Parts: sequence; structure tokens; C-alpha cells
Amino acid sequence: MQTSNGEGVDSKEHSVNPTNDARHASNVSIPLTQSQAEFWYLVESQGCKELAHSLRMVHDLALYHSDVPFDAAEKSALFDLKVLWEGFEKMDEKV
Repeated sequence: MQTSNGEGVDSKEHSVNPTNDARHASNVSIPLTQSQAEFWYLVESQGCKELAHSLRMVHDLALYHSDVPFDAAEKSALFDLKVLWEGFEKMDEKV
């Protein structure tokens, strides 16, 4: 997805959280914080497949069933939802 000026919405410039970079997520040598552990417990309890379906539904409702115009921040947030649901789908495939 690109913004009107041709840049991708997933670029750092348009990121909702520009300081967060998920590439470090594969570093398993760092122990989880209490809040991270609680989040993963909730993810596992709810189910990856169900969370992926819900995120995709919210994304599609906002994008395809809304007349509200989107700026770069909103487009980036929708892209973040897409990244999350695809990640949950991959996690569900591995289970």
C-alpha cells in the first residue's frame, strides 16, 4: 500500500510507532517482561485463528465499509493490523 506521494505506508516515516521495529522479535535470549508474558498468555488463550479473523474483520470494515478518508497514520494503522493478522495466521499454521 502506498500513500499519495508514492511512499509505502510501512516505511518508518509513516509508522504509527516509528521507534518500534519488529526485527528484534526473533531474539529469544531476552526474557519476556511480565506484561509481555501476560499478552502471550491471552493470545494463546484466545486462539491465533480467532484473533486473526477478528483483526481481518476490523481491517476490512474500516477500509471497505467506511466513508471516512484516511491519512498516512490511518493507512499505517491498517497496515499494522494486516501484519498482526498475518502473523497470527502463521502462528496458527505452526500449531
